Amino acid sequence: MLVEPGFFRTELLTPESTSYAESTIEDYAQRTEQTVTSWKSMNGLHGGDPAKLADALIQLAELEEPPLRFAAGAAAVETFEQRAKVLQDQADAHRELSSNLAHSDARHHQSA
Repeated sequence: MLVEPGFFRTELLTPESTSYAESTIEDYAQRTEQTVTSWKSMNGLHGGDPAKLADALIQLAELEEPPLRFAAGAAAVETFEQRAKVLQDQADAHRELSSNLAHSDARHHQSA
């Protein structure tokens, strides 16, 4: 099972647990600074409860067929939904062209 968590209230972003590398590529410096500033400001404010995550993972691990992928937390669910929409939009953008690439003697299979 692949667990894709959002942010949980752990010690991850405390100064004792996280150190940030010096930016060495000028083109990325501004974005890196924004990300680091954002992460530092979130320290201790995450909505995710790690104890509840642990309980959820135990429940899932005990299932006869646990999910292949688990979105852990509301933000992770939102990310999954956004990713799914982007993929669906990409599939729809050139559906006809994509669907007409088989040999002329090949059976045409469409998924429902």
